[in-house]
This record gives sequence, C-alpha cells and structure tokens, in this order.
Amino acid sequence: MNQESNPVDKLKVSRMIYPILIGLGVVGYMFYREFDPAAFDYLSFTYRAGMFLLVALLLMVIRDLGYIIRLRILTDNYFSWKKALRIIMLWEFTSAVTPSAIGGTSLAILYVNKEGLSLGRSSAVVMATSFLDELYFILMFPVLFLIVGGVSLFNIDGALTDSGNLRFANEFFYFAVVGYSLKLLYTLVVAYGLFRNPRGLKWLLLMIFRIPFLRRWRHDVNDTGDDIIVSSGELRKKSFFFWLKAFGATFLSWTARYWVANALLIAFFVIQDHFLVFARQLVMWIMMLVSPTPGGSGFAEFVFTRYLGEVIPVSAETLGAVAVAMAFLWRLISYYPYLVIGAFMLPGWISRKFRRKSGKLVPRS
Repeated sequence: MNQESNPVDKLKVSRMIYPILIGLGVVGYMFYREFDPAAFDYLSFTYRAGMFLLVALLLMVIRDLGYIIRLRILTDNYFSWKKALRIIMLWEFTSAVTPSAIGGTSLAILYVNKEGLSLGRSSAVVMATSFLDELYFILMFPVLFLIVGGVSLFNIDGALTDSGNLRFANEFFYFAVVGYSLKLLYTLVVAYGLFRNPRGLKWLLLMIFRIPFLRRWRHDVNDTGDDIIVSSGELRKKSFFFWLKAFGATFLSWTARYWVANALLIAFFVIQDHFLVFARQLVMWIMMLVSPTPGGSGFAEFVFTRYLGEVIPVSAETLGAVAVAMAFLWRLISYYPYLVIGAFMLPGWISRKFRRKSGKLVPRS
C-alpha cells in the first residue's frame, strides 16, 4: 500500500468529538423541548434497574464476542483472541466516527492486513463479514415483518386513498425501504463477487477507479482485485458448516445487540411485547444506513425517541422526556464506549504499525 493511498492517514482521534457533539446536541435539544420533571419518576435507579443495566452491558460484551469468534472462523483461527479483540475494537471505533452509510469497512481491511494477513485475503475476509452482516438483515427483516405485522412495525394504514394509492401513516417506513433496498443491492453485489464472479467484481472496481479523482489508486485496486480472486477461491471452497458457524456468530452478535434496548426498558418498565421491541431495533439499524452523520449520531437518538419510544408504557404527557432519556442511556451503553476505547487504542496501534515520512503515515518495514 503506497503512502498516498494510506487511509489511516486521515483517521484522527480528534474526529470522535464530532459524533459526541452531534449526539449530545440532538439529545439536549429534544430534552429541552420535551422537558418534564415528572419523567424522573419513571427512571428510579433501583436494584432491579442496576441489575438490568448490567445485563445490557453484558449483551454488548456478547455482541463483541460474536464478532471476535466470527473473525477467527473466517481466518481459520489465524488471529489470537487478543489480536481479534484489537481489530474489532478499532473497527468499531472507525464505524463510530464515520457516516453509517460508509462504516469502517475500508479501514477494517487495513486493520486486518497490518495484523498479518495478506491484503487480498484481508479484503475477502472483510467483505465476507459485510456479506454476513447484511445477510442477517436481509433474512430477518421479512421474517419479522411477517411475524410482527406491518401495523405494529410501521403503523401502516392499508386502506386505499381516494386516488387508489396506499396510505402510509408512518414516515419511518420509507427510511426502512430505502435502507433495505441498499442493503439488498450491496449483498447481491458482494455475493456475486465472492462466490460467483470475482473477476467481474475486479472489473467493476477498476471501472469505478477510472473516475479522475480515484485514478491515483487504480494500480492498488488492480493488485487487490488479483488477491481477491485468489482469496475468493479459498472462500468458495469452504464447507457449508464453515459458513453456518460464521453466520451463527453473526446471528449471536446482532441479536445480542438488539436485546440491549429490551434490557434497558426492562430496567425501568414492564414491557408487554419484547419481540416488537426487538423487531423495531432491527428496523432502526436499517434506517440508520441513510444517516450522513458519524455513527448515525443525532439521527439514531431521534429515531429511538420517535420510533421505539412508542412502546414505553408511560403517560402521553411525559413520553417525550422519558423517550429522550432512554435514547441517551441506550447510546451511552451501545455507542460511546467504542469512542473511548478506540481513542485509547488507535494512537498506540498507529505508532506500532506506521512511521511518519514527509508528514504522511507509511507502513513500518
């Protein structure tokens, strides 16, 4: 990887301030609008609350453990548990400080590569993880839609308007449709490249990198495409049991992450339909794909308050303030820790793996 194309050169710990400011700004604004002292009557930190807050934290640990297990499976246990943990934490930090639509995929390839895996195989492994993540959404969304129902999930009014068109009472339906469509398209492209025609995927990448401002990296993309072709052959040789284990780790990771909201709600309220909470969590993550802010900051808090807040059993007068408080607590457990962990880990990792030359970061020999 040449120094001009080194993506880590643009990644700075200081960038974590932007998602923090955006998230806290949105929460502060919403809390200012919805402030109601009576909301604190519902948020008593009792023994029960403390226990389920610990459960929420444990679920996040399980979520990361699932990712670590999957990374070891996809690399045939090439990485130790410690290295796999380091890669996942750096990956999550990158995802937290980049827009949701971009995520940490490009830098994840670098993280995996600099920990010892070849560039081509690193690309294939990271694409495989992306494929498994999106496959989870692609499969679970229609299943949950059928089980929970459109009315509960989106408040869809199926009656026809005077013009003969369907009415949709909840605007979040459109966010979910756009997000799901993008995920489906991405999944099909990655599946085609990894399992059907890696040469076709290489050709597509080369066509994209003919764009003038991307042309400087075309040579690197060509070499990476060659490595992907080789690594794709390795992945296609893997057994059904191999992919079943990898998807099982993916299922464990994402399912644990969605149950975090359930645990937080149980800490303070009696929830009647936990499956609905789980289903809406999945839809929320699909919606967040269209967010342009780092890690979905601001947008995630807003969607939680408006979309998931509907299931909180409190009076209509205090619902807004309670939902905002719960949204902040949710992000405090599921998002902000990665910013802090990454801020401590990234500088040391960069100093070990790179050196500065002419103001740029270049790999150490």
